[in-house]
Amino acid sequence: MSVPIIARSRRTGATLGVALALSAILAALAEPVQPSLGETAPADLFATGLYTDPAARSVDPRHLVFSPQYPLWTDGAAKRRWMSLPPGTQIDASDPDRWAFPAGTRFWKEFAFDGHPVETRYMEHLGEGRWVFATYEWSADGRQAPLAPERGRADAWPLSDGRTHAIPGRTDCRVCHGSGPAPVLGFSALQLSPDRDPGAPHAEPLPLDAVDLAVLVERGLIANASAGPAPRIPAADPMERAALGYLHANCGHCHNDRGALADLGFDLAHGLKDGSAAARTTSFGVALKDPPAGLPDGVELRIAPGDPAASALLYRAGSRDRLLQMPPLGTALVDEEAIALLARWVAQQPRAGKPAPQTEGEIR
Repeated sequence: MSVPIIARSRRTGATLGVALALSAILAALAEPVQPSLGETAPADLFATGLYTDPAARSVDPRHLVFSPQYPLWTDGAAKRRWMSLPPGTQIDASDPDRWAFPAGTRFWKEFAFDGHPVETRYMEHLGEGRWVFATYEWSADGRQAPLAPERGRADAWPLSDGRTHAIPGRTDCRVCHGSGPAPVLGFSALQLSPDRDPGAPHAEPLPLDAVDLAVLVERGLIANASAGPAPRIPAADPMERAALGYLHANCGHCHNDRGALADLGFDLAHGLKDGSAAARTTSFGVALKDPPAGLPDGVELRIAPGDPAASALLYRAGSRDRLLQMPPLGTALVDEEAIALLARWVAQQPRAGKPAPQTEGEIR
């Protein structure tokens, strides 16, 4: 699919843009984030401790259920998530943008299509910044979930338009989880804020037993959490809040000011520590540093205020050309709902030399 508002490419030529971007991420991964690929993960999902009764798929009630307010888009997969802290330990929230987890912390995320579980991803903290990543592949009858091949599994589930969902390999896990300030994604002060964004794309119904930031504090499971109002992205209106939240969750783990791609100066992560509007200041009217071949003529800015068709961010997010698509991993389909939201948001921005339009909504 290509977004209707965006013209098709008139340039030709090959590019190594995606490959170079991934290589840059892998080459730049440095302390203190050290995802471990050498540790041996359990041979099957049932050995990770997720279930009390594997045959019935009964999840251990001691594990914490959670749901981030801005979900990561993965080809429309339905997801369930759990985390587990070792008894008597706490999360250190001294840095609100980089929570520190005790050794022994475990996370699970299940991906299901059409009601069928296809994969469950697992990560465990070994201590001293070392993490084990693993992905388990569900059998067709849902009775077995062995460790997926190290390079993942292509064509794991049929999608629309002849495309298929792919189970990631361990290196793929490292690319995403090792590209930002913290290896844990989706479990943070902003993502677990009680002040959830009702306009977030693909907002999930909050499970009745799900924990949020307030519950973690109440149960004594988190230390040094900042006092004050519940975290919230400041925005001019609900549309902007949702758009910035989507960019934070789907792009900010790679495009931020503390990760492997920080030198790009392209920050789509919303940091609570500084509270800056980096997603606007590093994208609106900012020229592309190294435009990839394949972009249409005239697409020269990351975001062209008031002009979605001239915005590289929208074009690349709306493309599934393997050399142009963003994100480069994890999706085979375009997130149509999010592209439409981002296009409306960009369209309402004042073009250079024009006064800002009046908007409704309180900035908080």
